[in-house]
Amino acid sequence: MNYLAHLLLASHSEEAMLGALLGDFVKANKTNAFEPAIAREIIIHRRIDSFTDNHAINRWARLRFSTKERRFAGILLDVFYDHVLSLKWNAYCSTPLIDFVRQFYALLRKHEHILPASLLSILPYFIEKNWLCRYQDIAGVASAIQGISQHLSKNGEYLASGVSVLARDYDHFCRCFEAFFPELIEFVNLERQKLMDLC
Repeated sequence: MNYLAHLLLASHSEEAMLGALLGDFVKANKTNAFEPAIAREIIIHRRIDSFTDNHAINRWARLRFSTKERRFAGILLDVFYDHVLSLKWNAYCSTPLIDFVRQFYALLRKHEHILPASLLSILPYFIEKNWLCRYQDIAGVASAIQGISQHLSKNGEYLASGVSVLARDYDHFCRCFEAFFPELIEFVNLERQKLMDLC
């Protein structure tokens, strides 16, 4: 899943939301540098990614992409699922999306002192370009995918071309999200409880 989904799934506390984002910027063996609530969510972030990648619905969805595009299908689905989540936001969160995102940006500013350099370096763009709200239309999805493709060392064109598959089979991928996301919510709740029971 991409940033927005991770944050929603961790929205029960500020520390958890920080950990949810840090999961993309902190190595698994570096979690001890953070307080337990943040470290726990970094671990959960990785479990979410593994569950998502290996779920039958998403393995099936990846078959819609050509062989060359398929190696990037996980990225394409992650971004697209954030798009669908942003459109259906009110079904999952009582806080309006724009307020939720604004509050999270303030949280990042408040905790800049604990953020790793890799996140700090992009933080101004992350906030100023409002990355968390840019997926609300398919053009925003395409823009995000194009940006990611330019940072790949090779074959970025296959990631970029996958956007046309998302547009072509839009309704299919929306149905995949709607079937998958409730299962992900249940999985996350169980995994979080397991980790908390270990403390």
